[in-house]
Amino acid sequence: MREYRQLSQDEIQVLEQNVCWAEDWNRVLVHPDFRPYNFHRVMFYGDIRLGRFEKKIEVAKGFFKHSGINDATLRNVSVGNDCLIEKVGNFINNYTIGDDCYISNISTLETTEGASYGAGSTISVLNEMGDGNVVLFRELNSQLAAFMVKHHDDKALMNRLHQLIDDEVRISTPEQGIIGNRVKIINTKDITNTVIKGDCEISGCARLNECTILSSEDASVFIGTGVICENSIICDGCSINNSVKMQDCFVGEACQITNGFTAEASLFFANSFMANGEACAAFCGPFSASHHKSSLLIGGQFSFYNAGSNTNFSNHAYKMGPLHWGTLERGTKTASGSYVLMPATIGAFSVCFGKLMHHPDTRNLPFSYLMAYGDDCYLVPGRNITTVGLYRDIKKWPKRDKRSKQSKKSIINFDWLSPFTVGEILEGMKILESLRQASGDNVTTYNFHEYVINASSLRKGLKYYDIALRIYMGAVLKRQLKGLKEDGVGLKEAPSTLHPQPSTIGKGPWVDLSGLLLPETEEQRLKDDIKSGSIESIGQVLDRFEDINSHYSEYRWAWSYQLILDYYHLTELNAEACERIREDYVRARRAWIAEIRKDAEKEFQMGDVEQEVYDDFLEKLDHEIDFEN
Repeated sequence: MREYRQLSQDEIQVLEQNVCWAEDWNRVLVHPDFRPYNFHRVMFYGDIRLGRFEKKIEVAKGFFKHSGINDATLRNVSVGNDCLIEKVGNFINNYTIGDDCYISNISTLETTEGASYGAGSTISVLNEMGDGNVVLFRELNSQLAAFMVKHHDDKALMNRLHQLIDDEVRISTPEQGIIGNRVKIINTKDITNTVIKGDCEISGCARLNECTILSSEDASVFIGTGVICENSIICDGCSINNSVKMQDCFVGEACQITNGFTAEASLFFANSFMANGEACAAFCGPFSASHHKSSLLIGGQFSFYNAGSNTNFSNHAYKMGPLHWGTLERGTKTASGSYVLMPATIGAFSVCFGKLMHHPDTRNLPFSYLMAYGDDCYLVPGRNITTVGLYRDIKKWPKRDKRSKQSKKSIINFDWLSPFTVGEILEGMKILESLRQASGDNVTTYNFHEYVINASSLRKGLKYYDIALRIYMGAVLKRQLKGLKEDGVGLKEAPSTLHPQPSTIGKGPWVDLSGLLLPETEEQRLKDDIKSGSIESIGQVLDRFEDINSHYSEYRWAWSYQLILDYYHLTELNAEACERIREDYVRARRAWIAEIRKDAEKEFQMGDVEQEVYDDFLEKLDHEIDFEN
């Protein structure tokens, strides 16, 4: 709590000589070390609190001006230490301003009665004309948003969640607008009912109304020229620039929205990039991207996804070319709840992990291509497992996480093979085996609903799926044995030490909550605990997501252990079985790398890749042997 004192008569005289005026000087309180000399043409109304003004502020590179207040009207305002406020065209009303701020050439900065700062409102995603299903508030992350969307029809659950969120919003809503420390606001028109956390820069913005900007020292936010943002929350590390228009949106950590993009009632989470196009009622999970003017993201759920241009949802089945946003996509969910196979490459994170478009009862064929020739649609199952694009995507996504360590609200699991995706691979294998058994091996094509699968594609699909299975099982077992070795347990004790703890957690189906991979049983347990009242705050819900994620390795092993026993027809894991699985893992990895090498050679022969790029990629493949043990 800062200490303040009243102005002396000498200080009032100096201020008045500098053409300053107060409605009541007794209501202007100042820091004990306050000096009145850097105030010119300032009008004070209501209750005013002023810090000390001793430092200079860098207003442009190499250009410093002394802190103070010039040409401004303030009403019910608290100003921290060493701020420079000047050229306020209208007024600053009902605001608390932190230390070391620079506010210049603005029109209005005001808090009005009943301000919500963008928190507490309910928007409808996936169905732009439906009832609201996601509540905006500061701590929202992709998991909670996906949870609310997924279980919107569970009224008891939603009522309880809304109550918990309302409690959080009520407690965290300030009485008046706040500007944090080291905030820079210049050449901006109107800012109304907006909380701006520290280290944020706002330059040339047109309007901010009912917003919260969660900037921080290690993840600053930039709001740029021509931006109009209303009833929205913007998280740490974001950049919103170049005439973006946004209403009723949540923008997660390290997102970039630029170049005239417009968005309404949409969610954008960790590391998403949006430019030129439009979003309405869209759920854009981590690493969603849209670059083109003709892209409209509407009523869909996206993740690890590149919108491409117009109908070209994935606009580059690229290989070794320059870095792009890539094809490693978890998919697109339509308003009806079905998942759409992309026309180009189907991403490594099991893009088709829901149902095929037009066929809500069909099972999954992950990592597949869907291509049209004339009136026929050809399905190429598992093809993307052995592409250069997948290989590069696996490596690049963790490196592209631009969030700071302190601002990672949304959980992102980067495993391309997990109980979730491998579970879909198993289902895909069942589909292909049943097709082959039904039609036999002496046919040239198989029909899967109205999709055509060439016999060669079916056989390769089974081969690729099996390669992925053996890679997954070997990698998980390797991690488990490494952990035991670090604990001083030898391989001879494997049967007793490798067996999972007596728990059912992880053994059943798994789901993806927009980046968090978890057992379905844990999702159900969370639902039950919320409805029963044993979870008492929204913070506890978010903590549960973190706790589930922290036990991912344990749950994954519980699921994988039974998979390994079933695949190898074992009753337990012993040293001999572990060695066999390791050898299978090595062979599968080498087969996988060999297929990727073929894909690279094919692209190089097409003349689309420079020799240097090609050689560099092959060198990386040569080093894959280093990761076998």
